[in-house]
Amino acid sequence: MARDIFVGETVNEYLSEDFSSGLTHAMCVSDLAGKLARELGLPEEEVQEIALAGMLHDIGKLKISRYIYGRQEDTMKIEETRYIRRHAQLGEQILRKQGMSDNICEMVLYHHENFDGSGYPFNLRGEEIPLGARILRVCDVFAALISDRPYRKAFDINTAILLLIDEVKNFDMRVFLAFQSVIHTESTLAEIAEIDMLQVHNNITPESVKALLWEEREA
Repeated sequence: MARDIFVGETVNEYLSEDFSSGLTHAMCVSDLAGKLARELGLPEEEVQEIALAGMLHDIGKLKISRYIYGRQEDTMKIEETRYIRRHAQLGEQILRKQGMSDNICEMVLYHHENFDGSGYPFNLRGEEIPLGARILRVCDVFAALISDRPYRKAFDINTAILLLIDEVKNFDMRVFLAFQSVIHTESTLAEIAEIDMLQVHNNITPESVKALLWEEREA
């Protein structure tokens, strides 16, 4: 009998499945989310949780990688899209099994909810969405826009910001305005460039990511 892909034992099992495209994205989201949380004046403990949730937000995708990685076109069948959208719920389930905090689990579960109620999995709107998830939403979209995809090249930062503005209804405006302040700082731009260089030089390994996760969790 084929093993149920929604059953797993450890975070390490999920981390071992794909490193080529997801990890630099996760690192970028984590870095931006932590900076944005600080910009919003959140307590340092909450900042650290948001940064860790940024690192883990797409962990559910590692169990459905055959539908995601290696695609050459930006097309999916309707049933595949619905299946992939389960990654937020799957990620939340994985992290709860590992004893992650309720806050981290909820951020992962809700990171695709839009401020106007058009997101998923539950069509939450406004402040029904936890603040941490609202932070991840902006950072996640931006990080995706500035990354290469099989079907397009990365957008430059200014173009990515304009694209975010076009879809600003999806975001908490207070969070979005703070994000614009963060993204235009020299330190943020330098760190984004450093993450990109890690991918270019293939310096990301399963061991380095596992170590990073435990360092963040213990911080």
